[in-house]
Amino acid sequence: MNLAGNTNELEHHSSAASEPERVVPAITRSSALEALKHGPRGALVIATFAVGVLLTGWLLFYFLLFLSRGHVG
Repeated sequence: MNLAGNTNELEHHSSAASEPERVVPAITRSSALEALKHGPRGALVIATFAVGVLLTGWLLFYFLLFLSRGHVG
């Protein structure tokens, strides 16, 4: 059904994979192993940075807010 509500018109849709010139050739095992040789280094860098930011924020809250209020009790 199109926007006008007419169901008699058929639209032709084709996939990009139906044309051989648009399909990427398969990679070899050796090139895949070379690409994965160093592992997820970028993800580890981002995760380490995020954990460092969270820890720094927690320490700032602890020392600037909680300890400045003094002993409770």
